[in-house]
Amino acid sequence: MNERGVDMTVHTWWLFFGAVFLLSGTPGPNMLHVMTRSVSFGFRRSVLAMAGCLTAVVAVLAASAAGLTALLVASPTIFGLLRYAGVAYLIYLGVKAWRADDAPIDVGKDTLTPTLSGWRMFRGGFVIGVSNPKLLLFAAAFLPQFVNSAQPKVPQFMILVLTFAVIEMFWYVVYGAGGQQLARYLTRPALKRAFNRITGGIFIGFGCALLRVRPS
Repeated sequence: MNERGVDMTVHTWWLFFGAVFLLSGTPGPNMLHVMTRSVSFGFRRSVLAMAGCLTAVVAVLAASAAGLTALLVASPTIFGLLRYAGVAYLIYLGVKAWRADDAPIDVGKDTLTPTLSGWRMFRGGFVIGVSNPKLLLFAAAFLPQFVNSAQPKVPQFMILVLTFAVIEMFWYVVYGAGGQQLARYLTRPALKRAFNRITGGIFIGFGCALLRVRPS
């Protein structure tokens, strides 16, 4: 590869980095899930939810490299089932958040009383991530645009997936830390109730929005 080829590769990577940084930072189901887990259970335990979301993201992007995502998007039946599963789960989370206990959060405790096992925290994050059809569309339509077909594809996909994972984790930490700070203000039942209603409504909104997602 000549010097100009190397420059083009670096340029392409920076374009990918910038696009993914902005896309990942935009509030979505994954980020909201991480933030609400941090509010309810503390930052440390929300890391398990982050791990679940990140595992789902990496799995879907890896599937894209293997061509499996394109197959899912090309199959209306499979894509539809996945989409409805994602819709149902997001609406379920929204209703659950809306009806959540309005008791104020006790920020004086170093560790909040865990009401979910580590596995359930991880599983919840994974389901949120893997059931989002927009991630499938991103992996099938967006990711391959940054791969040079004239060069070995596997190393390129590995670099892109790793870059995406690092950026995604960065934003998880930002939203998780924000959630922990937010918890300090939710010491009054009225504020906690408002937070539950807002996040519940957003989750339900995300679920309804997925109904409009169609494979291109």
